Amino acid sequence: MNAVAKSLHEADGTVQWIRDLSNDALIIELIQTLNHLSRWLTPIHDRTRLEVALFRSEVTVKDLLIEMRDTETRTYSLMNAIATQINPDLDRVARVAQSSQQQAADRQSNALVIMSELRRVRESSAALLRALPDTAWERSGYSRTERNWSIRALGEFLAENDHVQLAEIDRLLLHSGVRSGIAAVSRVRFEDIDAPFVPKMG
Repeated sequence: MNAVAKSLHEADGTVQWIRDLSNDALIIELIQTLNHLSRWLTPIHDRTRLEVALFRSEVTVKDLLIEMRDTETRTYSLMNAIATQINPDLDRVARVAQSSQQQAADRQSNALVIMSELRRVRESSAALLRALPDTAWERSGYSRTERNWSIRALGEFLAENDHVQLAEIDRLLLHSGVRSGIAAVSRVRFEDIDAPFVPKMG
């Protein structure tokens, strides 16, 4: 079982604040992840350091972005199947294929390219969710090998995964020193990222 399938299979502990979001608020939360990533990563001058691990065997920012992109791709496929079919068999939905060609492309691409790929898939997910009436969010599909999903549960899974991954990206950015010399608005820590930015005067 690959990392994406494992994370989807084990997703069963959505945090309460995500469950409490309305459908519209959940869509906004998913879109905000793209804004947070752009705010943090776009101003970084030495982008090669987003691909270098701080310690041996530790993940990099680029690794986390690839994982987020692949998770998004798989989740969108499941959402689309549920939205367009009646109680689909989710085991028959095509999985993310990490071919040797894809792995080679990922090695050659920088972190911002991966981020743009994540953006494209996330925007497709958001567009799908926006097009659904609230009553359709409880549509579901079944799986004999992993777990059953509803569209709402998949949206909550993405929001929770974003929360975990953003916190880890923030930690890596802090300890790598890549934020040195960039604007304060782009150095904001994860725990303060939703607060309005108030520049210091003087």
